[in-house]
Amino acid sequence: MPHNTNDAPDNALLDTALQMVDVWNRLSPEKQALLLKRFGTQENALAALVTTQLLNPATPKP
Repeated sequence: MPHNTNDAPDNALLDTALQMVDVWNRLSPEKQALLLKRFGTQENALAALVTTQLLNPATPKP
């Protein structure tokens, strides 16, 4: 399969989503419950986390 230079955005989204799943798994049950209450489903909560990360990525401190 030929390499597509347009894969970068897809890879960035996938990497961010995988990071957010990792973040979700490290959240306390209480924080997970709060996110579930606010967003209704784990999928919606993860989507919110991913969107937040994509719009405001963490920048390393110097």
